[in-house]
Amino acid sequence: MIAVVTSGFPRCSETFALNELLALQARGTLAAVFATKPGDGSPLQPGAGELARRVEVLPPGDADQQAAHVAERLRGSGVQAVHGYFAHRPAAVAAGAARRLQVPFGFSAHARDVRKVGVAELRDRARAAACVVACNPDVAADLAAAGAAVRLLPHGVDLDRFAPVPPPAGDALRLLAVGRLVSKKGFDVLLEACAQLARPSALELVGDGPLADDLRLAATPLGDRVTFAGPLTHEALPARYAACDVVVVPSVTDADGDRDGLPNVVLEALASGRPVIGTDAGALASAVDDTVGALVPQGDAGALAAAIGRLAADPDGRRRLGTAARRRAEQRYGLAASTERFITELERAYA
Repeated sequence: MIAVVTSGFPRCSETFALNELLALQARGTLAAVFATKPGDGSPLQPGAGELARRVEVLPPGDADQQAAHVAERLRGSGVQAVHGYFAHRPAAVAAGAARRLQVPFGFSAHARDVRKVGVAELRDRARAAACVVACNPDVAADLAAAGAAVRLLPHGVDLDRFAPVPPPAGDALRLLAVGRLVSKKGFDVLLEACAQLARPSALELVGDGPLADDLRLAATPLGDRVTFAGPLTHEALPARYAACDVVVVPSVTDADGDRDGLPNVVLEALASGRPVIGTDAGALASAVDDTVGALVPQGDAGALAAAIGRLAADPDGRRRLGTAARRRAEQRYGLAASTERFITELERAYA
C-alpha cells in the first residue's frame, strides 16, 4: 500500500494527478492521499469527487511539521511507502514521513516544481529516493543534471473521451487554445499572431487566471474573432476540440524562468485528431513536429502567424495531420498504458 502526498488538490488543470491517483485507487494500492494545501476551488474534473473525499489537507506548517502529521496518521496502517507527487514540498513531506515510518519514499516531477528546489537539495533528495519519476524530457533533463537516476514516464490521455470527429464546415479557420491565463502560456503572443492573419479565423480561448483582464483588453482590436470561454472540465472540453480546426499551444518561458513541461492540451488535441501548432518551449517538441502540426520559436508572433496561415490554406493537409496526430496519441499516450507504467514502476520500487 502506498500513501501519496500531493500539493493543492484537487485542481482542474492537473488531470495527470487525478488520472494516476485514480489508477492507484482502482488497483487497490492507494493507502491515503494528503495535500500540503487546499485545492484551488476550480470545477472538479469527472471522477474527482470520490477521490477528493479521501484527501486530507494537512495543517499549515513547515515540511517537517506536515511530515510528522502524515507519519502519525499512517502509523500502524501497514503502508509500504510514501510517494510525493511533486518535487518540492510534497516530496519533502513524503521523505520526512517515510523516514519516521522507516519505509521508502520517492517522488514524481512535472515542471516548475523541480525549479523550486535548490540543486544540492534536489540531488540529495533524489539520491535518497527509491524512485524518481519524470513525466516529460524537459524535467527529466533537469533531474539528470542534478544527479538523479530518473525514470521518464509520460502522462496519458483518455482516448475514448477525446475521440476524433470530422472537422467543422466553414471557410473561417477555427483555432482553439486551452490553459491557465498566465504568462508562460504565451496567449498574448497568440493574440498578436491572430492580428497578423490574412485569412478569416476565429479563436476560442479556454481557461481562467490572473491575466484574464489583460488578455481581454489585448483582444479588443480583434472584436468577435476571439471568444473567452472560461474554465471547462473534461465534461465540456471534447466538444471544444471537435468544434475547432487547429489547436495552438504558444507556450513561452516567462520572466521568472517558468515554463510548461508537456501540457495536457497537447495530448488532448492529438487524441482528438487535431493538428497542433506548438513552440519550442519546455517539452513540447517531444510530442509536436511537422508530422502532426508545426513547431515554431517561442515568443515569435510572426512565425506563429505564418504557421497558422499555412494550415488555413491547406484543409487537406489539416486532415492528414489530424489523422497522424490521433495515431501518435494511440501509439505513445494512451491513458491505460501510461497509468499501468506508472503503477508498475511504483510497485517495483516499493516492493
